[in-house]
Amino acid sequence: MYVEADPSGADSWKLEPVVELLKEGAVGVIPTDTLYAIVCDLKSHSAIERLRRIKNVEPSKPLSILCRSLRDIDTYTTGFPRGDGQGHANIFRAVKHCLPGPYTFILTASKEVPKKCVRYGTTTAKYSLRKHVGVRIPNDAICQAILQKMDAPLISTSVKWLKDNEWMVDPVVIADTYGPEGLDFVVDGGVRVAEPSTVVDMTGTSPKIIRQGKGPKLYWMEEEDANSTAIEDLIPSAT
Repeated sequence: MYVEADPSGADSWKLEPVVELLKEGAVGVIPTDTLYAIVCDLKSHSAIERLRRIKNVEPSKPLSILCRSLRDIDTYTTGFPRGDGQGHANIFRAVKHCLPGPYTFILTASKEVPKKCVRYGTTTAKYSLRKHVGVRIPNDAICQAILQKMDAPLISTSVKWLKDNEWMVDPVVIADTYGPEGLDFVVDGGVRVAEPSTVVDMTGTSPKIIRQGKGPKLYWMEEEDANSTAIEDLIPSAT
């Protein structure tokens, strides 16, 4: 199925068949406020397996969750750090001001997240005993319209060329390339700019940017040491 949708979300009725397909376990492509994403229903284990196979995502690589609201983030993670009255900043208050937006926040996963979606740590002791997941609330009308009609968030991964590590931004080309790989649908919201979300690791003592993208660095974020080990392992294949 190929659906052309107005980027403003004005014709969101066109998305009803897409939502039904997702609820039935389909895997397809939708736009976000950054790149296009291959998505499926978080509750469908078979769809998650198909998504990994279509994109050829290694089992060790974490997937991201496109959330409908901050409540979803609280459900599927242990939440954002909050002030403790001892000088530690209330990050949650700051985060609320940049969501929805072009950020992926890495948080500790809760037991509600399917095991197929989390990263169980790396050989590096710093990350060894934690289970992480990347969460997003995209500021995109089409994406939001789909999410609001779902019973659960969407699992997502970015869309790249099959042989190159480059973003794919044209939905027509994406359909031609990934259709034969097993996609059930593509939602065309126009050609996007090849600029992914900014990935912020929230699992340490302070929020650290581990991939600078479309979202600007905010005053409460630190830049990760470029030579830090395990960064690649920690970054989900986020849009």
